Amino acid sequence: MRYWVILATFAASLAQTATPSKNIVGAVTAVDGDGKQMTVQTDNNGPSYTVKVEDATKFLRLPAGEKDIKKAEPIKFADIGVGDRVLARGPVSEADKTLPARTVVVMTKTDLAKMHAEDQQAWQKGIVGTVESVNPDAKEITVKTRGLNAKTMVVDISSSPGMLRYAAGSYKFDDAKPGTLADIHPGDTLRARGTKNEDETKLKADEILSGAFETLAATVISVDAAHGIVKVKDLQTKKPIDIKTTSDTLERRLPEPMAKMMALRMNGGAGGAPGGSGAWQGGAAGGHGATAPSGQGATAPSGQGATAPSGQGGPPTGARPGGWGGPGGQGAGMAGGGRGNFDLQQTLERMPPMPLTELKAGDALIISSTKGTDPGSLTAITLVAGVEPFLAAAPRNNAGAVNLGAWSFDGGVPAQQ
Repeated sequence: MRYWVILATFAASLAQTATPSKNIVGAVTAVDGDGKQMTVQTDNNGPSYTVKVEDATKFLRLPAGEKDIKKAEPIKFADIGVGDRVLARGPVSEADKTLPARTVVVMTKTDLAKMHAEDQQAWQKGIVGTVESVNPDAKEITVKTRGLNAKTMVVDISSSPGMLRYAAGSYKFDDAKPGTLADIHPGDTLRARGTKNEDETKLKADEILSGAFETLAATVISVDAAHGIVKVKDLQTKKPIDIKTTSDTLERRLPEPMAKMMALRMNGGAGGAPGGSGAWQGGAAGGHGATAPSGQGATAPSGQGATAPSGQGGPPTGARPGGWGGPGGQGAGMAGGGRGNFDLQQTLERMPPMPLTELKAGDALIISSTKGTDPGSLTAITLVAGVEPFLAAAPRNNAGAVNLGAWSFDGGVPAQQ
């Protein structure tokens, strides 16, 4: 995670020079030693550039976690390999996507792996929860944490921690944008890592990752597979919504036995909690999950759970290709009186993709997305079909609108693919 901040620091430093140059940051995908050039895939699905090197090009290796450019170590072009991350600076030709590099700052894949492992541990020791209030004057965010022992904690941001915000339609860390306190609102999902006080009522934050997500149940009205758009009817609002899909959207169809098992769990069968609906959970690394609303009592596997507002959730679990987005580790669990552990998200990841051409009018879907500003359009993070048995078992209000209750795709610690 820290490479973003570290390389950004270098970019700002190098940008202060008077040369008409540009920085590109990304991963090395190919190295041509004889041709004295390498291919760099820029972040956020940006273009690839051919970085040409010369005898005068300066190569610097940044040790793991180091931010001080004075601590960078001189290296040779031959020391750079596929998988390393680089910041290359020089005059860029956008026409043919080439950059004759004057300076190349390298973070090796070995150093990155070490940093990722350290970050993973730091996030696991941090907190995840729902924002209850934001106090800009006191520089504090009050969060209701998730877990069996959920509590209210105050996140101290007086040390000006790094703040990132999930981008629209994405839960990948690479797509996250710099954020501010003004972006964070009650109801948002917030993850923070830092130092907790003794009684764990306060956390002094080193880094914060926040976002606003929603999960909706819908039925298909029409499909425009050529443009990746599915028009649906929201089963809660009864209104039509255009669901946009991208190359990153996880599109899957649940096998009928799995959907029926989920329905049984919701109705308290097959190991569900007696006297109430077993909760279906979107868990996360470190055991973050989602428990049922009041009256649908269920406990999460391994004694961990979490509350989730109706129809709301965080990003899906599971690291996705090309991103640091969702967490690794424990995935979703289907709670049922504390018995059993069904990892839905990892199962979905392993399933073959579902072409949108398979969908037809009337098919039931469950869709997760970041909250958008246009109520008539959303970009799907996850789109799951074959959920008719589950939705048939879901509770409804007096108007017949589906209440997803505890259904929640909820991400945990950001992790590398």
